[in-house]
Parts: sequence; structure tokens; C-alpha cells
Amino acid sequence: MRPVNLIPKDERRGDRAAMRTGIASYVLLGALAMAVLAVAVLALTSKQIADHKSEIAQLQVQEQAAVAKAQSLQSFTTFRAAQEARSGTITSLAQSRFDWQRVLNEFSRVIPSNVWLIKLAGTVDPTVTVTDGPDLQTRDAATGPALEMVGCASSQDAVAGLIANLQEIDGVTRVGLESSERPDSTQGTASAAPTTSDSNATTTDCRTRDFITQFKILVAFDEVPAPATASATPSVPPGVPTSGGSQLTSSSSAGG
Repeated sequence: MRPVNLIPKDERRGDRAAMRTGIASYVLLGALAMAVLAVAVLALTSKQIADHKSEIAQLQVQEQAAVAKAQSLQSFTTFRAAQEARSGTITSLAQSRFDWQRVLNEFSRVIPSNVWLIKLAGTVDPTVTVTDGPDLQTRDAATGPALEMVGCASSQDAVAGLIANLQEIDGVTRVGLESSERPDSTQGTASAAPTTSDSNATTTDCRTRDFITQFKILVAFDEVPAPATASATPSVPPGVPTSGGSQLTSSSSAGG
């Protein structure tokens, strides 16, 4: 006889039924694993996002602190720039300054004893005017610093000696003699020098004797460099000089 299993297929127990149950479990476990993995990935991503947000917040705090510190130091930066600009301007002015003290010191050493001056003026360029100065016509030809002098000497030879001595001054480029004249013998010696109503006024003619020679001499010096202007250094504070000139005047009564 052949055995027949009368148990319904749905209620049968055996290898095939167990196999059908195992596949469903595997599918369920796989779905659970995928769900766990998704949750883990989501948690990790959320943590990374939170870390990045925290890092951004920390960087923003550091940026604000750096900006605040930079703003607090801005005044020192501005002062430093102004100090450097002022130092540069002062250096430029010092380099472009003409040393009149040295020139007059050397001039006092080379002027002969038989020569005296009634007018003396020193200017850095022809545009500078001196009240009651010698006003030599040859001054315009000298573009740099120059000494203008009017005086008298005991003779023409004394004038020539003065010119030779003036050429020994350091920095002299040219010594020009504008005029050197003795009084007109037909006018006499006593009336050669004009008189003025003011006893303190300086006479324009020192030729009180017929042998005395009056001269006009221009002594030109090396040009000095022009100082820097304010436009070259925009950060120069107001009130800092950017250019300058100097002048020297002297006047004395005639003698001999």
C-alpha cells in the first residue's frame, strides 16, 4: 500500500515548511538590518552636522574677537602711519635744507680785512624776495641758493682777492662780479657817498675816498633737492610742512 498524508499542506510540518518559514525570517531580518543601518547613518550624519555647526559657531566667535582686536589696534596703526609719514617729511626737509650756518662761517673766514659789506642777502631760489636787499640783476640766472652782497674794498685788487677767496667756500659753483667801480673823480671824494636824513639808514654808496671801490657780487651754490610734497605721502597729518625755503639778510653801515 502507498501511504497518503491527509494533513493539509498549510498545516504540514517538515523540511519544506521550515524552509518557507526561514525565508520569511531572513527577509524580516534583512529589513531590520537595513532599518538599523539607516538609523545609524542618520545618527552619524546628524552628529556630523551638529559638529560642523558647533565648529562654525566657534569660528564665528573667533572672527568676532579678531575683528574687535583689529579695531582696537586701528588707532595704533593710524598713528604709526602718521609717524612714518612725518618722519619721511622731516627727513626730506632736512636733506633739502641749505646750511646757511656753514656758509656764513666759511664766509667770515675768507673775507679780507680791507673789504666791508653794506648789504648781504642769502636766498634759496630767485623767487624769494628780501626787503631792502642787494637786488642784483644776475640773481635770476642762478636757480639755486645764492649770496648777494654789496660792499666796498680798498682797491680793485682787494675785490679780486675777495672773489678768489669766495671760490674756496665749499659748494660754490660760481662767483659773479656784477660791478666794481671807483667814484667819479670829477665829483670829488667827499660827496661821493650820498647822505640821508635818517642817521640810522644804510647808505647805498660806501666810496668815501677816491681809491675805494664799490662792488656787487653774486655767489651761487649747488642746488639742494626739492622736498617731497604732501601728495607723495597721502597719510601725512595736517599741519606737517611739505616744502620750505630759507633766507638770510644782513645790513651794515659803510666804514673804511
